[in-house]
Amino acid sequence: MLGWAITFLIIALIAAALGFGGIAGASAGIAQILFVIFLVLFVVALVARAMRGNPPL
Repeated sequence: MLGWAITFLIIALIAAALGFGGIAGASAGIAQILFVIFLVLFVVALVARAMRGNPPL
């Protein structure tokens, strides 16, 4: 999922450099949403691992 967020971020940066405002905005929005989802899932995984008795990292 982090890979998809980075992909959409790169698409947004390229579109912004070329002047495609709508595409850049949409790609940046998707990248932000995917990155937040990735962070939430990462924290949930850390908590689940800690609850099972394993150290977080």
